[in-house]
Formats: sequence, structure tokens, C-alpha cells
Amino acid sequence: MKLFCVFLLFLTLFLPLPAWAAQTQPERTLLTLELLQERLRTPTLHEGNLTVDLRQMTIDLRPENATFRDAFYQLLRKELQKTGAKPLGLDLSYSLIQGDFLGSDLGLRTPLYTQAIALIFTATEQEQLERLRKSCLQSLGISLPNSKDCRSLLETSTPASEITVFRGSLTLVQTRFNGEVQFPNTFFLQSVNAQGAIFLQPTNWTETRFSRPLSFNGATFRQLSNFQSSIFFDKANFKKTQFQEIADFHGSIFADNGNFNQAVFKQLAKFSNVQWQENADFSHVRFANQAQFTKSNFNHLLFLTEATFEQAISFREAQFNQSVNLKGASILNQADFSDTRFAKAAYLSVPGLTFNSNQAKILGNPGEIGKMFWVPTLQGNQNVLRNLGQNFRQQQQVADANQLEYTKQRLRLTQVSRRLVTTNINSATLASLINLGFSTTQAQEIVDNRQIKLFRDRSELLTLPSIDLETYTQLSDRFVVTEPLSFGGWLLQAWNWLALSILLLLSGYGTNFWLVFGVGGVAIAFFGLLFWLVDRYRRLLPVAIIPTYYETVAILISFGVLGFFSLLAIFRNAEQPWLTLGCLLMIIIPLPVALLIRLYQQGRYHDLMDISYFTEDGTFRQLRLLIGRLPVIPRNQTFRERYMPLLCDRRWNWLNYYDFSLNNLVRLGFNDIRLRDEHLPGIIATLAWYQWSLGVLYITLVLWTLSRTIPGLNLLIYLK
Repeated sequence: MKLFCVFLLFLTLFLPLPAWAAQTQPERTLLTLELLQERLRTPTLHEGNLTVDLRQMTIDLRPENATFRDAFYQLLRKELQKTGAKPLGLDLSYSLIQGDFLGSDLGLRTPLYTQAIALIFTATEQEQLERLRKSCLQSLGISLPNSKDCRSLLETSTPASEITVFRGSLTLVQTRFNGEVQFPNTFFLQSVNAQGAIFLQPTNWTETRFSRPLSFNGATFRQLSNFQSSIFFDKANFKKTQFQEIADFHGSIFADNGNFNQAVFKQLAKFSNVQWQENADFSHVRFANQAQFTKSNFNHLLFLTEATFEQAISFREAQFNQSVNLKGASILNQADFSDTRFAKAAYLSVPGLTFNSNQAKILGNPGEIGKMFWVPTLQGNQNVLRNLGQNFRQQQQVADANQLEYTKQRLRLTQVSRRLVTTNINSATLASLINLGFSTTQAQEIVDNRQIKLFRDRSELLTLPSIDLETYTQLSDRFVVTEPLSFGGWLLQAWNWLALSILLLLSGYGTNFWLVFGVGGVAIAFFGLLFWLVDRYRRLLPVAIIPTYYETVAILISFGVLGFFSLLAIFRNAEQPWLTLGCLLMIIIPLPVALLIRLYQQGRYHDLMDISYFTEDGTFRQLRLLIGRLPVIPRNQTFRERYMPLLCDRRWNWLNYYDFSLNNLVRLGFNDIRLRDEHLPGIIATLAWYQWSLGVLYITLVLWTLSRTIPGLNLLIYLK
């Protein structure tokens, strides 16, 4: 027995107490009428405001204690409603409230018209009440307010409604409410502080107006919390708040920042039709059930950083005026952005987004939602873009999936560009590092360290004793950390950069058929005009061989029309239309123009000078696909008899040059037109072969683009 007692004493003295035992409960005093009257006579000064001190009290407001309950409300109401004097606050911190707490019965009931308000409230308080009218007027731009006070202020036909005004501050720090809490249609002129408060039963804050800062930091709502149609004129803090049942903020207005950082919503979270006039912070929030932000209006930033959505979240018909930060967020079910409106400055920032397209879905308007996703770099976000692309392919939203692929390749181009031209820490010379901004000591330490082991990441520079955080922050954007490139490796990277740039500019990396169509139209028009020029305008002396006036006007007008519609397609579909046009002109103009100048410089002196260089298949005329066609007829007499020269005296002859250009570029034409094989200047043959070679590349680009943009074929190719 003695040994057992010694063992128990050892456990008591030396082992730590459990968490529930370590948290000592505050000693509470039972509130009586005498004690209440004493506290009302001697209010305390708290943060510059007179306050009725009812802290660490047990207040019994249950029906079986009706006498005390009625006297409690009567005495408090009498003091709190005094007009003219400095408002009196109420402090119930660390108290236990048994029974229902009818907080609205403690306020001053007043009608909402100017004459009544002027007789009761001070000038400062009247200004605060006037903010309600302004807020109601602002909300008209979005939807018609449903609250009684707003309708009374905005509609002259509606009789003036009454509102409960709580003039002093309300402090509920770690207060425990065993019954319901009722503050409906109440206007708080001072701050409300309910940090750590526990509400075991439903709370009613419907149509409540908070004129000063509100804090429910760390509070717990065990049952329904109803803030429907409330207005938060100042900062609203719900950080680390636990909503264990439905949280209803439907139709509320947050005129200042709304902070729900690290809050937990275990049941339905209703934020439909909410107006967020400043930032809304839902960082690190856990939504265990559905979250509804339908028809909400976000005027500033929305933070959903590292938030977790275990069930469906809806932003249907919401309005975003600035960015939505989903960095590190987890979407485990469904996120609906259908019919959502994004301002020009708005986008969805999704770096590090956790999203599995096989288990979850992101919905949005086809052809629109894909443009809204943004990540800063490709590194670390390839899987994010891949999952998002697969999500939209599964829903047959090919345009959105292609837009994400385009975004991915744009980031890849930026990555390759930086690797080519930005200083590489692993290969830069000592002088380059000093020019970059490092001191001589820091540069020498970098060189010495990389001889032992190459750097793998920028952050490894912080492990060097001489490099501080300030230097790293200033210079981190000026260098890259990769494997050193040899000259051959650099050339290969440069080729990759060139090919990727051309694909992005001329086809949106195979995602935009109409852009490819516009590029082809410009090329066809240019080469058609070029071939007409070399064939019809040969010389002026001794005998002029030039086209007729009608033919010249016809070819120039047709070139202008075809070029106009092609340029229209480019400028409507290209993200950087001037760069796209410049890239195209660099491909189709320099060599042909150089050859053309050389042709007219040396002149033409050959037989068959008055016969067209171009011949057509005279056996039949039809629309045909000429896959294996070459631009020059074979050297065989049979073909010379079959292919006849173009009839230059026909008024429609100028169309044949566009037909030849069409044959060369897309292997499609109304007639098989080729160059003759005899008495043909080599420069003209070179021009034709050059366009034919470009046509091989263009046909490949067209087929590749079609395979990525046709929904059925796209699904077959890109999904397992």
C-alpha cells in the first residue's frame, strides 16, 4: 500500500497534466439583482469607454428564473438606452449565460427617419446611422435590397421601419452561451468583440449592422449562425472561427475587409449574393461541406490560399473585379465558375493548386474559363496545368484545354529564353557575377562552392555565409540555376526557342485554327500576286510584255480583299497580332523579294518569251486534292501535250495565279497548274519550290491544329 501511494505521488508531482486539466476554468460569480445594481452604479473605464462590468459571472436567464430575467433586461435596458450621455458599453467576458440571451431587447428602439434620429442621437452617431442609407443606395447597383430598413429608406411608399440601436460597445470575450442568442435588426454603433466566445445554440444576427470593428476570432458556433442580410461597415474578423452547423451570410455586405482566415465550416456555408467591397480572406479555411458564393460580388482581392474544399463550391454568376488567389488550395469535389464575370484585371491564380481531374471537376463557360487561369512559372506548376487541361478535355471543352496548353507553352518559352540569355550561376565567370551585383567576396565564394558541388536551386545561395537575404532578394530575378550548357547544347536550346516561338505566334501552339487560316490567307495572297508579277510583267523594251489595265486592277483589288480578311482573322485571334504578322512576313518576304530583285536586274532572254511560264492540266477541270503534286511538270512529251500554257488574253486569267499559290500551300485547287519544264528561269522555279516547301510545313501545321481543336478527334488522341 505504501509503494502504491508513493507511485501515485510521483505521477502527480512529476508527470504533466492532460490538456483538459491544465486549462483552469475561470471562477464565476452568480449574478444577483443586488450585484447587478451595484455594477450599474459603478461602471468601469475600459479602453476609454464606460462599461458595465459583468465579467466572470454566471447569469441565469432560464424560464424558471423569470423574475431575475425580467429585472435583468429592465435594469440593463434603462442604463444602456440613456440618451445624451456618453454611451455605456456591456462586458460579459468569461461569463456563462444560461438560457436564451435576447440582446436586441437591450438596445434603443427607434424609427428610421431623420427627425426621430436627430432628437435621440449625437451628431457622430447620426453620421453612422446615415451610412446605412448610403450602403443601401450602393447595393441598388447590384440587386434590390430585401432588408426592412433598406426598403424603408429607399421607398417612400413603405412606412418607416424601426431598428434597435446598441450605442455602446459589446464585449463577449470567451463568453459561453448555453441558450440562443438574439440580435436581429440591431445597429451596433461601437465595436463588438466576441473572441473565443462559445455559442451552443442557434444565433440570430439577421439584418444586423456593425458600424465598428467586429471580432469573432476563435469563436465557436455549435448550431446555426445566421448573419443573413447583415452589413459590416468596418473590419469583420472571423479568424479561426468554428462553424459546426450552417453558417448563413446570404445577402450580407462587407464594406471593409472580411477575414475568415483559418476558419472551419463543417456544414453548409452560405455566402450567396454577398457584396465584398474590400478584400475577402478565406486563406487556410476548411470547407467540410458545400460552400455557396453564388451571385456574390468581389470588388477587391479574394484570398483562398491553401483553402480546402471537401465538397462542392459554387461561384455561379459571381463577379470578380480583381484576382482570386487559389495558391496551394485543394479542390476535392467540384468548383463551379459557370456564368461568372471576370473584369479585365481579374484572373484565377492557381500555383500549387491540388486538383485531381479523375476525382474532381472545375466547371465554367466553354471558351472563357480557360483564359482565366494563371501561374507565375512553369516550374512546380506543370502538374497543375496538366490536370486542368485534362479536366476540360473530359468535359469536351477543347478550347479551354487548348488555352491551358497555350499558357503552358508560353511559360516554357519564357523558361527557355531565360536559360539562353540570363546569367547561369553554375557557369558564370567571376567578372559576370560581379557585374550581376555580387560583391567580390560573394562572387569568389560562389565560384569556390560550385567547384565542389553545383547549385540546384536559388535558395542554396543563402547557405553561403557572405550572402544575406537582402542581396538574394535583390538579385534572384537576374540569374538562373541550371546545368551548364555547352555550345552545342546552347544551339539546341536556341533552335527549340525558335521553333516554339513560331508555333506560338502562327498557331497558338496548335490551339487556334482561325489564326492558322489567317496566316495561310496572307501567304496565298502574297505568292499569288508575286507569281502574277513575274509571269505577266516581263519587260518594257524592245517589245513591252506587260498586263492589261483591267488585269492589274483586278489582281490588286483581289489581293487587298483576301489580305484584309486574312489580317482580320489574325488580329481577332492572335494574342500578339503584330508579332505574329512580323514573324509571318519574315518567313515569306525576304527570300522571294531578293530573288525578284535579282530576276529584274539580270533580265530575261530566252525562247517562248511571249508564252506563260504556267501550264494547266487541259484534260479536265475540277476541285481536287493534290497531295503528291510537284510544282514543275515532268520532262516528258506526253505531259507537255497534256499541260497547256495559261491563256493570258482571258479576263479571268489572274485567278489562275491564286490557284497555283493555293496548290502549292495547301495542296488544294480548281485546276492542276504547274510550271513548264523548258525555257524556265531558275529564279522562278526557286520561288515555286520555296512556296511548295513552306506548304509542306503549313499542311503539317493545319493537320496538327485540327487534331487538337476538333472535339471528337481531340478526345480520342489526348485522353486515355
